[in-house]
Amino acid sequence: MRITLLTVGRLGRMAEAQLALDYCQRATASGRALGLGPVEIIEVESRKPGKAAEAEVLRPHLEGAHVICCDEHGVARPSRAFAGEIGKLRDDGVRKLVVVIGGADGLDPSLLAAANGKLAFGPQTWPHALVRAMLAEQIYRAVTILAGSPYHRD
Repeated sequence: MRITLLTVGRLGRMAEAQLALDYCQRATASGRALGLGPVEIIEVESRKPGKAAEAEVLRPHLEGAHVICCDEHGVARPSRAFAGEIGKLRDDGVRKLVVVIGGADGLDPSLLAAANGKLAFGPQTWPHALVRAMLAEQIYRAVTILAGSPYHRD
């Protein structure tokens, strides 16, 4: 199952961008034997401001995918539950999982309504670049949990 982190905005050479990329590469390498991966980051930018314009550049990447949107009103999942969700999607034959991180104002309501799920990172407000790194790390952690690696919370 291909896993894509679809994000609004480009991070360039920021440390958080490199960290997110590193976790995606680790997840790809570890997930190969499990039928998970590649794990990639796709950055998009809208030429116009606003959530509706951002939704238009995000939509083409969502076709045929199981979509989880990062949203402050989503469900915060423990790492093991998130891993279980990814494993179940793979086992159910989902070929493409896209996790969407919106712009500074969040995601357009039409995208949120069409999503298969919503993910929250708790009640705090997090910088966009840090959310990307945290999401990539959680996907890597999910892959290692599914691979049977020791998990420190057990």
